Amino acid sequence: MNAGAADRPPASRDTGDLPYQIAWRALSQRPGSHRSRHAGPGGRFRDVVPFLSAPDPRRIDLRQSLRDPWEGLHVRRFEQTSDTDVLLLADVSGSMGFRGRGDKMAIVAELAEVLARSARRVGDRFGLIACDDHVRDDLGCPLSRARGGEQDMAERMVQFRPRAVGASALAAAAQTLAGRRRLVLLVSDFRFPEPEIVALLAALAQHDVLAIVLDDSAEVSALPSWGLISLQDLETGQVRSIFMRPALKERLIAEDRDRRTMLLKFLGQTARDALFVRDKIDWHQLGAALLGVR
Repeated sequence: MNAGAADRPPASRDTGDLPYQIAWRALSQRPGSHRSRHAGPGGRFRDVVPFLSAPDPRRIDLRQSLRDPWEGLHVRRFEQTSDTDVLLLADVSGSMGFRGRGDKMAIVAELAEVLARSARRVGDRFGLIACDDHVRDDLGCPLSRARGGEQDMAERMVQFRPRAVGASALAAAAQTLAGRRRLVLLVSDFRFPEPEIVALLAALAQHDVLAIVLDDSAEVSALPSWGLISLQDLETGQVRSIFMRPALKERLIAEDRDRRTMLLKFLGQTARDALFVRDKIDWHQLGAALLGVR
């Protein structure tokens, strides 16, 4: 059920661009496709101000100027559209190596490739930070608008074999993102302790976060009701044999259900509703989540 990197299929190349939008105003001075806090030469109408506040004779509002009892000149200001940063923060710890009815690492690779291509086409910077118990610089990609490296980035992710215990570096990496607000996609199966989840979300509190929870139906629900089976803890690599029976299977399913409830509780603190992905990505559902459609 758990295959190596050599058995993984390559990331899909035929997925179209992934639409997304932000509900906040970007601070970047660089022109882009998102609403911003800055006035500019074009775009959506913002307000009318005295001429001396924005001395541009091309923008004089004659109607407002004639209404001014003090006979002052007024000009229209427009809202500049700006770029933003899009960041994929990915868990690549041991449990992410599980391959059953889906392939978690292949999902991360495909998501990284599609999101990078989509962001860079609209002029945004895209970056990837991959973490287990360390920040994996060999998998990461610094924030950049440069196109052309998306496929190589995805291939590195597909070929990677997660082995490390824990994803403790995620919170440390998130703490380095201080500065202007970013759109952050946090991708993980979240199979690490609750205190680490709390610390991670606290470090990302200033950002616009979409948590994507990866799950595989073969992990719990597809287990047999009877029989001797071997289970491997992918975080530690330990294998143990157990005799499966209906009561034990129901207990494992209940524990998995409780874990989902716990995740909903914590991930409900993020800017966007968490997205649960089982076996494969539903691109329409992901696009709706990134557009803020409920």
